[in-house]
Amino acid sequence: MTTILTYTFKILPTTWPGMVAHACNPSTLGAVQTKMKKTLAKPNIRKIVVVDGVRTPFLLSGAFYKDLTPHDLARAAFTGLLHQTSVPEEVDYIIFGTVIQEVKTSNVAREAALGTDFSDKTPAHIVTMAGISANQLMTTGVDLIASGQCDVIVAGGVQLMKMRKLVLALNKTKTVGRRLSLISKFRLNFLAPELPAVAEFSTGETMGHSADQQATSFAYALWSPSLAKKAQDEGFLSDDVPFEVPGKDTITKDNGIHPSSLEQTAKLKPAFIKPYGTRKKLWPWVIILEQAGITMNDIDAFEFHEAVSGQILATVRAMDSDWFSQNYTGRKTKGGSLPLGHPFGATGCRLVTAAANRLRKEGGQYGLVAACAAGGQGSAMIVETYSE
Repeated sequence: MTTILTYTFKILPTTWPGMVAHACNPSTLGAVQTKMKKTLAKPNIRKIVVVDGVRTPFLLSGAFYKDLTPHDLARAAFTGLLHQTSVPEEVDYIIFGTVIQEVKTSNVAREAALGTDFSDKTPAHIVTMAGISANQLMTTGVDLIASGQCDVIVAGGVQLMKMRKLVLALNKTKTVGRRLSLISKFRLNFLAPELPAVAEFSTGETMGHSADQQATSFAYALWSPSLAKKAQDEGFLSDDVPFEVPGKDTITKDNGIHPSSLEQTAKLKPAFIKPYGTRKKLWPWVIILEQAGITMNDIDAFEFHEAVSGQILATVRAMDSDWFSQNYTGRKTKGGSLPLGHPFGATGCRLVTAAANRLRKEGGQYGLVAACAAGGQGSAMIVETYSE
């Protein structure tokens, strides 16, 4: 299956209070005055602010992006960012996340940047850390600014999992005649090495096997797409930048948002082990809150990456938290990875930008971002709206 998704945003300096970010672009977001709680900012320490973020629309696999390369999408996001924010050419560093790399563009950050107006003197590298690649690269960017090595960082991610058109067509074809016609087009050079499976190296299990039995509810799978559709209709997902696919249409929005009914959802086949669903842990959000010295009651916006719906359901169940179950729905109101899509290398940037945009638009102060990754890893960070 083909999945090509891109996200990019920039960080500009002021001071650093740990893992804290501040959303800008009030002209497009309609900023709301925030009622400030205590701040995580510390005196005489650099503050680091998230200035803005853009992304190409997230599309279903095998759609309009299937003939492109990762750096095509990354370059489009760079261009959109430059157009929207007038980011200076004196960018100090560019960091990109990607998980399954193309051989010809192993450093996709550098290749994409060279095709834009960024200076060719700006170094760039990639980060590979499964589903939290972008989360990690953002913290790396924060550290570079906090340590005084950089002032302006561009951070983002791109993912392309590309299979041959013949394989895709065979998978979708239902008639014997059509299959035979496609098979007749087979050539020996099609036997090139395939991309690795999305599986754990140590166990050989596909992502999600470890706790399939804990996901037994369809409620979250219904709820998240419905919220995403509402957010899209109301214009909240405005960080999409139009992308003109050569020889095809101009893509203006994500195409994976499909609200459904309980009856339709119940008919879907399990993604991993029958008859259950899947999940991953998001415990880092409890670590991060203790470190910051704040509680769940202080959080105004949640942006969690749902690799699968059971991930959230099982985590809430494990926490045995009636409060969280009752109040979580009121603070994660825009849908998430289930309807929007999960480009491995890019999701973390989408989460942070979505949280920052929500805080700016809705008048909140704290946003909690969390994501899981292969190998039993997780990432959590807090973004804060500064008062000044």
